[in-house]
Amino acid sequence: MSPLGFLTVVVLMGTGFAATTAPQRTVTSHLTAQDQQRFTKIFDEGLKSTDLQSLYYSSVNVALPAGDVASACKRLFALHTESKLNDFEKNFYLIGARKNFGCKEALPAKVETTVKAALTKDASTAQEIYYNLNSAKLAGLTVDEKVRTTLGKNLQTVLKKDDSLNSLGHAFSVAAELGTAGAFAYDRIEEAFVQADEVDGRMLQFEGGLSITALIVNGGFKLATSLSKPAPITVEQAVKFATYFLSRASVQTPKGVSVLLEALKVLAAQKTIAPICVRLADNGQLLPESPVLKVRVCDLLGKPLSPALAALSTTVVSRTTNEALVSKVNLVPSKDDATLYTYNLKSASPTRGQFRVDVEASPSYRQQLTVSVLGKVRVNSLEVGVGDTDSAASSVKRQTVAHPSKLATPLNADSQQKVVLKTVLVDDASGKPITVHQAFVLLRHQETRQEIIFVAEADSTKAYKFEMDVGARATDFGHKNGLYELRLIVGDALLSNSFQWYLADVELKFTLADGQSAPTRNGAVHRKPLPEIVHQFRAPEKRPPRFVSDLFTALCIAPIVILFALWAKLGVNVKNFPLSLGAIGFHLGLGAILVLFVVFWLRLNMFDTIRYLIPLALFTFICGNRMLRKIARGGSEK
Repeated sequence: MSPLGFLTVVVLMGTGFAATTAPQRTVTSHLTAQDQQRFTKIFDEGLKSTDLQSLYYSSVNVALPAGDVASACKRLFALHTESKLNDFEKNFYLIGARKNFGCKEALPAKVETTVKAALTKDASTAQEIYYNLNSAKLAGLTVDEKVRTTLGKNLQTVLKKDDSLNSLGHAFSVAAELGTAGAFAYDRIEEAFVQADEVDGRMLQFEGGLSITALIVNGGFKLATSLSKPAPITVEQAVKFATYFLSRASVQTPKGVSVLLEALKVLAAQKTIAPICVRLADNGQLLPESPVLKVRVCDLLGKPLSPALAALSTTVVSRTTNEALVSKVNLVPSKDDATLYTYNLKSASPTRGQFRVDVEASPSYRQQLTVSVLGKVRVNSLEVGVGDTDSAASSVKRQTVAHPSKLATPLNADSQQKVVLKTVLVDDASGKPITVHQAFVLLRHQETRQEIIFVAEADSTKAYKFEMDVGARATDFGHKNGLYELRLIVGDALLSNSFQWYLADVELKFTLADGQSAPTRNGAVHRKPLPEIVHQFRAPEKRPPRFVSDLFTALCIAPIVILFALWAKLGVNVKNFPLSLGAIGFHLGLGAILVLFVVFWLRLNMFDTIRYLIPLALFTFICGNRMLRKIARGGSEK
């Protein structure tokens, strides 16, 4: 193939691909009637608020009852006086709310003078210019071409110093009011929108949340419209911004609701890029006797499209088999609801399961939805019985119970036995065995109403089995003997007749643990008191004989006795005893230490002895040191 031929194929393939992947202009949610009612309630509460901002945004969206005008106006002027907001901001709220309420009170002369003066002096922020300009418009002041030119130059200067998202958002709204004097701001729109953050690949928002996002979107579109320029964002961006705004429908403040509604109205008004909502009109569950598919198509505010769609087709495909149930059939518009389209699938005989619904009005209006066709379950058979723990399940004698009947006589099982149950569930239409999301066996004590639930497991034949060893499960039941209700619980997201079946009574008798008495009539178990625990100290070691103890004591005293005996024989040189405080103190301290050792031997413990010994030892050491120094000085003098 020549290079030119290869290029031609590539271009044709690219063209075909582009044709089949047109930007989608659909979302799956819109503002509901419940949302609108909640918004109205928020605005009604805002009219009673003591917040100046809340009063203004509420007055923009709902009318004040005629009987409340006088009191609301009085409160409005009082709040303006007390407000700590910037003058330009609180003046704007006062002028706007006064006009919306229809107050008869004239504007304070100071407010009107301030607004007039603000139009001719340079402001420091785009926000200040925004509030001053809109205050002048609401107050009915003349904004001529000269003033517009002055404001446009001031705005350019401000944006050179501060081009944050907040500044750009206010600048776009101001520029939209200035005409040609604000045309310069259109070149900054792309700079602002490129800063949007993508969330989960589904939404676009600006840092700062709902207020900043709505400010930039509303201002950008106003500016583009005033200059007759193309929309500032693409179809894909419009869908992502719309998805973000709809995700914030739970907002709770009058300002938040007001800017949200304004943004959604702005997007919905863009005929070339406005997203529409295509969603299921109900919970997406179709009953087998009346499988009517209902699809709602409306704008972002939940209103009918204008003009209406020429046609809306659908293809329904099974998610299990990938086979088409119906293909390219037209949905029928409702006569009573312009947003509702329906199609009855009864002629296609849908079976129980999940289906993919591809809805298409044009290459740009396509949406993929999911519906569930519900079925009915029927208990084909159920057997229940009691047998020995060590016996095979197949050898247990069982009784058959028909749904929804109950076994006439109670079953009896003790700790050496087990309770077994087997049931087969079938699809009511086809009669084939089916599995369900939830199959439980519940046992409930008839008097205490205590419940315990077990899972029934399906085997390879899709039969559900349950087997409970009574003795092994005694702890789970708290050893509560008595009569229990045996119930089968069956549930599934694809069933229209999930049920709980009371099928039998079971008398359970558990073996009691040590220290327990027989259960009372109501199943309570009483425990006997355990033996009292008495602490026993360690027995003392055996003492030595008295002769050994006395001999040891005599040996300890012998050195002192020998010392005194030698002193008596040799004589004591008392004449050379130095009469000084150090000498007397040393000998007294030494004697006190010896006495302390005797007391330690008789009654003190080691810790008390050390506590007394430390100060005595210090005293003796100091006195001995002084005595020796004095003796040394006396010897040197000689």
